[in-house]
Order: sequence, then structure tokens, then C-alpha cells
Amino acid sequence: MNDNESGQAGASLAGLMPPLESLLDSPARGALREAAVALDIAEQSAAPIEMCLALGQMGRCYRALQAPQPAEWYLQEAYRWACLLGAVDQSVELLCLLAETACAIAEKHLQDDRARSRLALERARDRAFEIGQLAERVADPQWEIKVLLRASDVLDRCGDHEDAVQLQSRAMRLIYDHSLADHARAAL
Repeated sequence: MNDNESGQAGASLAGLMPPLESLLDSPARGALREAAVALDIAEQSAAPIEMCLALGQMGRCYRALQAPQPAEWYLQEAYRWACLLGAVDQSVELLCLLAETACAIAEKHLQDDRARSRLALERARDRAFEIGQLAERVADPQWEIKVLLRASDVLDRCGDHEDAVQLQSRAMRLIYDHSLADHARAAL
């Protein structure tokens, strides 16, 4: 990332980050510093996997600091890199984090900025539905169940209870199918 792009990224986050003092006093500051160093290194190499991992870690650190807006920004950037890589598992994990973060933003602004809250809920829903579409492509069948349940939780938080139940039912069918397969193997 060149200096101009860095300035643009900083400008994109202007007004979204908590005061610097609160970040410096936070117990998570060491993790954030380490993530920032990793991001600096990744930017120098511009290796897609390194960019994806470093941006994702920055997003996780901001989530830990309860700073959902910058967390969402970094996670979205990481998701773009994961899509570029064709990394389905990483994409699904980032979508889960993005959906949960959008819910946190919606809940945070529910009372003071209904428009922002509504837009965040829409992003959360869209991401949860995308998780539902991609879940069957993840490498681990057990993890597929977990991401379906995470997406279901997001939809439930968004008030989409029927859609949440559909994803829960899909996860339960997978649990049942895996249980049957395990019993069949044990019987052999």
C-alpha cells in the first residue's frame, strides 16, 4: 500500500474509531499493535494470503476493543482478499465475523441513529444469507454446522426468525445425517 492509499484508508476510518486514549488504555492494545505490525509487513509484500490474514486480525482486534466500525472496515478488506484467493473457508469465517459485527453496529445505533442501525441490519442479513449459500462448500462438515448456526443467530438478532429457523433446521439435518453415518460406521 503506498502513502496515498494509506491516507485514503485512514480517511475512510475517520470518525469511526474510538478516541486514541481509549485504545492505548485497553488491555487489547498489545494485540492491536502486533496486528498493525503484521499488516505493515503484509502491505510491503502485497501477498494476498498475508494481506487477508493481517487485515482479518486487525478486524478481530478492533472487535475485541468493542470498536465495531473499524472492525467491519478491516474485516471487509480481508474478505475481499479472501475472495480474490478463492479461499472459501476463510471467506465464510470472515462473513460470519462481518455479519456479527454488523449486528453489533445495528444494536449500538438502535436508539440514536435508526437509519444507520437499519443499514447495518441489512448488511448483517445479506452476509448471513451469503453464509448459508457458501456453507456447504467449507472443507469440514462439522464446521458447516457451526457456521450455519452462527448465521442463524445473526438472522435471529436481525428479527428474521423464520429464516433463522430454516438455517437451524438445515444444521440439525446435518447433525442427524452425521450421526447416522457415525452409527453406520460403528456397526461395521
